[in-house]
Amino acid sequence: MESKKVALVTGGSSGIGLAIATRFAKEGYKTIITGRNPEKLNDAVASIEGDVAGLQFDMDWLEKIPTFVEELTSKFGKIDVLINNAGINQKKPFLEVEDQEFQRIVHTNQTAIFSLSREVVKSMVAGGHKGSIVNITSMAAQYGIPKVISYSAAKTALEGMTRAMAVELAPMGIRVNAVAPGFIRTPMSAKALDSDPERKNKVMSRTPMGILGEPFEVANAVYFLASEEASYITGVSLCVDGGNSIGF
Repeated sequence: MESKKVALVTGGSSGIGLAIATRFAKEGYKTIITGRNPEKLNDAVASIEGDVAGLQFDMDWLEKIPTFVEELTSKFGKIDVLINNAGINQKKPFLEVEDQEFQRIVHTNQTAIFSLSREVVKSMVAGGHKGSIVNITSMAAQYGIPKVISYSAAKTALEGMTRAMAVELAPMGIRVNAVAPGFIRTPMSAKALDSDPERKNKVMSRTPMGILGEPFEVANAVYFLASEEASYITGVSLCVDGGNSIGF
């Protein structure tokens, strides 16, 4: 009997990450979610039906990532799927962003993802397992959005990393893709848009479908790319945005 597949979802305790973790658990994966807040992690685990574990981990702990992955593979046997979802944002005018602030966003949204992906791939290769990685990028990697320069830089780099990783890891049986969510209805996004009617109107006017997306719709795309249903797909970035990125 084949052992249960294992999925690691970073930032899986809320929003899109929680929806992704819920989908993988529903599909029978042993699903591991990480987050910084232990209370939110516990609540998330309790809300998901299936085989789920929550582990407190901060993606900024670069020096701890190799040990963390070793502990995961030792405890769960392997990691079949990695979903790089954890990230932070900053909304600030370009001229006011300080070097340290820029580096902090890039560190979490790009450098940490590189480091975690490298260690997970090492474990996949060492165990002789094929695998799949899905990076969560953003509309900020598709076109210019004001006041998010550091976030845009990191997410655009992550799309480039996705293609480079896909080419290099394909011979090892590891596929790497990205999903770029558009404007998705989460508590955080709803609050931000509702407090800025002008921005909300702009979002809706250039989204052909005319509605915000739901977290489960992003999760569906992530699951598809990670699954064997997408066995001949690697190096793509799939926009889940109601047409926002091509809207006029």
